[in-house]
Amino acid sequence: MNESAVKRIAVFTSGGDAPGMNAALRAVVRTASHYNIDCYGVREGYNGLINNDFTRMGPRSVKNIITEGGTILKSARSLEFKNKAGRQKAYENCVSHGIDGMVCIGGDGTFKGAKIFYEEFGIKVVGVPGTIDNDIFGTDNTIGYDTALNTAMEAIDKIRDTATSHNRVFFVEVMGRDAGFIALNSGLATGAIDILIPEKKDSIEDLFATFERAEKAGKSSSIVVVAEGEKLGSIYDIAKATQQGFPDYDIRVAVLGHIQRGGSPSCADRVLASRLGHGAVVGLMEGRTNVMAGLKSNKLVYTPIEDAVKKHNDIDQHLLKISEILAI
Repeated sequence: MNESAVKRIAVFTSGGDAPGMNAALRAVVRTASHYNIDCYGVREGYNGLINNDFTRMGPRSVKNIITEGGTILKSARSLEFKNKAGRQKAYENCVSHGIDGMVCIGGDGTFKGAKIFYEEFGIKVVGVPGTIDNDIFGTDNTIGYDTALNTAMEAIDKIRDTATSHNRVFFVEVMGRDAGFIALNSGLATGAIDILIPEKKDSIEDLFATFERAEKAGKSSSIVVVAEGEKLGSIYDIAKATQQGFPDYDIRVAVLGHIQRGGSPSCADRVLASRLGHGAVVGLMEGRTNVMAGLKSNKLVYTPIEDAVKKHNDIDQHLLKISEILAI
């Protein structure tokens, strides 16, 4: 490789935490060390840039963190960074440390901030997609998604045991404010009778028709997986409407919540995070900026940050069809 386009980089995690962020951080720090690039960790995302919370990091700073969920650098959403004055302060702190490149690990809010920062001040930025929702364009999977899926699947399997024991109908809410990826895949993997996601036009009538089909097929207990961003209403509203439509049903609601964000990252997430963290540093060294490192068809690709946040991964309609066929 020719001489690196960056000499000293900063790395931070921002927005919602995701299992595998630490593995990505480790990859960034050790790749920088390998190529003799100084690396600083910034605590609490953009707040750390503004508050001058920089820590010099080397290979030993990231030992034993590959197995840990969450992020050792902490994460935060920064309101101050949304103002020009806050970004100016962040830039001055970067200058005082001699930072000429940044690796930003997070989701679309993180990337929007990075894009504005680069456009205003010219510090090179490469994003690494860390979010359990899998809603970032330019990568087949985001860091944390596989772990969250497995957590949801294991929880729903356990709920199924009690549903079967008591002939109950369980509505289970999984994360996914704007995207149904976790709901669709965990629902398919656990044999859910129905899956309610923001991307498809769900109706109470369709849901009731599904229950009627299930009754005819002799099903006595059922699981319905609901994405938190489902347009029909809250999971409690949906459960209440179902209770009115089917008064004999013993209906329960389970909200999995933040359990899906935590835990030790899966093998797939550790490998993905390692590849993308390494790819982000290499991208900066090659002079790339305002891009996100992603993996498509198992190949490292760089996508303009603008596309990563504006475009969306489409839900797999074929998978949706399969889940309906296999549910009854």
